[in-house]
Amino acid sequence: MAALFPVIDLLRGQVVRAVRGQRSTYQPVVSTLCSGSSPVVVAQALCRRCETLCAPLPLQPQRLYVADLDALQGGTVQVAMLQALLQALPQAQLWVDAGFADAPAAAQLLHGLGVHAARVLPVFGSESLRSSDALAACIHTFGAHMALSLDRRDGQRMDPAGCWDRPQLWPQNLIVMTLERVGSSEGPDLQTLADVRLQAPGATVIGAGGLRHQADLATAGQAGANAWLVASALHDGRL
Repeated sequence: MAALFPVIDLLRGQVVRAVRGQRSTYQPVVSTLCSGSSPVVVAQALCRRCETLCAPLPLQPQRLYVADLDALQGGTVQVAMLQALLQALPQAQLWVDAGFADAPAAAQLLHGLGVHAARVLPVFGSESLRSSDALAACIHTFGAHMALSLDRRDGQRMDPAGCWDRPQLWPQNLIVMTLERVGSSEGPDLQTLADVRLQAPGATVIGAGGLRHQADLATAGQAGANAWLVASALHDGRL
């Protein structure tokens, strides 16, 4: 069975509910786990819930995926909010997607986070990377301490840098992000994940989008997923 990997999407200092990757329509999250949309409160609630569900096999270390939608849409990275999350979750490792175009962009964020930087793993999205050379430089700079998100929407790869077609450049950590399934409750895109797994048999492969319930976690694991990014099913009480 795939492990749970909780997610928060940050927009203008709040956690919003991601639906099908249509970022302009996202609204503050409403959750059965907590009140309000404060990032610290929501993150703590998600991590507590995942710890309960994953026992006796908790994630080691505790992980939280953070999508900084301000940065992904060309704005400023929410550094102060990331610092607050790191302080509130002292045992957690944050996987942060902030629209990094290259390694220097991620290095700048890590430098700004100071002593907490060691607990931040940068996520480089295929929709954001400026070139395949930039991806190669990211791997040279960060090694295993990074992830590549292979992004797609409506059957189309979001990939100006050509990352999907260069499996020889893929790092150890891979995310298969099917954006039209995010928040849709339509079930996970297992075929795309299985295709990526075939090309990267030794990688840690993490799916994203559409997860509904425990049965989906089981089938995701059978398709080759080590973990699955999840938010809606946790907030709705379906997991």
